[in-house]
Amino acid sequence: MDFNLAYGGIILNIPLLDLKKEYELYGKNIEKAVVEVLQSGSYILGDKVKQFEREMANYLGVQYAAGVANGTDALLLALEALDIGEEDEVITTPFTFFATAEAIAKVGAKPVFVDIEPDTYNIEVKKLEGAITKKTKAIIVVHLFGMAAEMDSIMEIASLHHLKVIEDACQAIGTEYKGKRVGSIGDVGCFSFFPTKNLGAFGDGGLVVTNHPEIHEKICRLRNHGSIEKYIHTSIGMNSRLDEIQAAILLEKLKLLDMFLFKRIVVANKYFQELHHVKRKPPQYTDKRHTYHQYCVEVEERDRLIRFLNQKGIATGIYYPIPLHLQKAFQNLQYQQGDFPVSENVAKHILALPINPTLTVKEQEYIIQAMKEFAGVLP
Repeated sequence: MDFNLAYGGIILNIPLLDLKKEYELYGKNIEKAVVEVLQSGSYILGDKVKQFEREMANYLGVQYAAGVANGTDALLLALEALDIGEEDEVITTPFTFFATAEAIAKVGAKPVFVDIEPDTYNIEVKKLEGAITKKTKAIIVVHLFGMAAEMDSIMEIASLHHLKVIEDACQAIGTEYKGKRVGSIGDVGCFSFFPTKNLGAFGDGGLVVTNHPEIHEKICRLRNHGSIEKYIHTSIGMNSRLDEIQAAILLEKLKLLDMFLFKRIVVANKYFQELHHVKRKPPQYTDKRHTYHQYCVEVEERDRLIRFLNQKGIATGIYYPIPLHLQKAFQNLQYQQGDFPVSENVAKHILALPINPTLTVKEQEYIIQAMKEFAGVLP
């Protein structure tokens, strides 16, 4: 089949994520919800935030949820609530968004990296214990791209060494591990509602969840200048409160979340079945529910493929081009090229394909055919 003939020479325009098309599905309800907030006169930690916290706690299967300003603050506040700071070490992955390790450094602790599994891109559990020292206080587990990490083994190691576990679930809302939603398994779970997330606000937003009342109380105090009672400050905190308008927006979008996640999974399954020639695709497990914040494959000749797909009107992304241990901001940690070979190799080959929940069958077939044409495997 000739690709150009099959599509009549028409070039489709397919973004990596189409937020405008999503808005068409819920825009009127969101506009109504925002107007209600504007008319209420209550804009900070009001009824919408409280309702959103209740509904998110119920959705995630946890006792407590606290809305905060963004996902980065969620991680920062989680670390502070666990009394992690100067001279402490926190183990995490070098293959994640910068904020994961940035939050560790911000509280004065030292990020200690452990390489990733080559298939899931999550932290390599077998290498965890080798990174633990007397200074280690916690593990930040990243459920990258919506794929759950091996939480049973991680929790077992953490318990053995008396470590706290923070789940960075900023890309993994609704992801499940053995019937539990991620964020509910460790000591603390952190979420981001950045607009491109699977549950995204119309600006920044975040959430910290836990089953421990004392941790929840500290999060609520720290997010509000160290205060629970107005003008009474029992500790040094910060201003990191989920906005009332964003909470109203998220409440409306939460109604469609499971439907959107299901559509992402349908798209991912189609890629998995059709892209036989691709070097590596996200694996599929029976005990995990991957929610595909990104659908990332590994390919040879990545730059040439990106140019080819761009000419066809197909957007792509690279998550992430430089592992954290090679970032200039962390050069003080004195890691070198070659220290984490799996992360470094993945960074050279990884490529994200469009996985919009609004992606049509025709659009996905167009992407698949373009991928096959590039590889020379069209029938």
